[in-house]
Amino acid sequence: MTSTPLTFEQKLANYADLLVRVGVNLQPGGKLYLNAPIEAASLARLVAQKAWEAGAVDVDVHYADQQLSRLMYDHAPQAALDYAPAWATEQAMHQLDDGYVFLSIAGSDPDLLAGADQERIARRSKVTAQQGRAVSERMGAFEVNWSVGAMPVPSWAAKVFPELPLDEAISQLWEAIFTVSRADRPDPVEAWRAHTEQLARVRDHLNGRRYQALHFRNAHSDIVFGLADGHLWAGGAWPAQNGVAGVPNLPTDEVFTAPHRDRIDGYVRASKPLSVRGTLIEDIYMRFEAGRVVEATASRGQEVLTALLDTDEGARHLGELALVEYDSPVASTGVLFYNTLFDENAASHIALGRAYSFNVEGGTQPATGAQALTQAGANDSLIHVDWMIGTPDTDVDGVYPDGRRESVMRAGKWKF
Repeated sequence: MTSTPLTFEQKLANYADLLVRVGVNLQPGGKLYLNAPIEAASLARLVAQKAWEAGAVDVDVHYADQQLSRLMYDHAPQAALDYAPAWATEQAMHQLDDGYVFLSIAGSDPDLLAGADQERIARRSKVTAQQGRAVSERMGAFEVNWSVGAMPVPSWAAKVFPELPLDEAISQLWEAIFTVSRADRPDPVEAWRAHTEQLARVRDHLNGRRYQALHFRNAHSDIVFGLADGHLWAGGAWPAQNGVAGVPNLPTDEVFTAPHRDRIDGYVRASKPLSVRGTLIEDIYMRFEAGRVVEATASRGQEVLTALLDTDEGARHLGELALVEYDSPVASTGVLFYNTLFDENAASHIALGRAYSFNVEGGTQPATGAQALTQAGANDSLIHVDWMIGTPDTDVDGVYPDGRRESVMRAGKWKF
């Protein structure tokens, strides 16, 4: 007996429910901060409804207009680029203190800032990163639950499916999102429970091995990632500091940890384009010596890539190494999403910039966490930018402190 396919409205309701019940795992009496593009108002309303049904006492919704960013870079005076109001940071800090969970809905034009002045973009990005540093550190320590979902805004859908009429492109992108987020399942919450348990088994296996390094190889990459001392693998669902487990990204198919900032040697080439700062960067190639990027090229977006690397000293080191099987649900769709939330779950990837404090033993302790991260070799920076390096021919070996090796991945699949 086959089940009746779900309608679009049923899948959309499932998706909103997943964001609330699985993503941030909002508890009765909880408070939700929701950030969304203005095009996502209908989804935001549905998320708010699901939050109230879950017992929320406050749902604070903020809308963003991506076109305002382009107008700023094209027309605003320099002083506007350098201004970041302190009250915005203070509000977020107060909401963290008050136990709000934070949910963001992604949805933007990957080419929004193409042709804009990259120097102005880099300057503004650095100002906002510096202003929000205290907030991002607390979020990075998973002090409260946070999660990211998505909404197929027209400009994004047109980029992903340029051959289709706009209405069809939006519909196709929704269906892809429903598939990889499991919103098209009869019981999506149960499907996520089973999925996160599987990721937990992978995470626990890697944490039990205590490798000193991972040797990553495919046709276009050959690189050894030394791992931070006392590194911890994360992935799937795990508890925030308040003890409530959530899933930071929907979808998620990765397990990830902190590499050692000074122990990375070799070269690596991107397997997918990177959409960052409103621009696409394609065919990234980087070479590392003693943990630092000493060569970086791209066939498109070189100026943006260089600006990222010049953000600060830590931007030329890595803060994350993530492993993903080549045939993950996102990869199996065959869709290039031009959005890191999805594309990073289609391939193993690395991140330039800051490491997550929960990827190092003792890294989230209020009094001693910063020292623990430094001593472990975890990287620090104003940026954290993921880009994809995995391919179906990827092999990964775990390297023990005594030099012994064992297979972790072969041909892009777990070997254990």
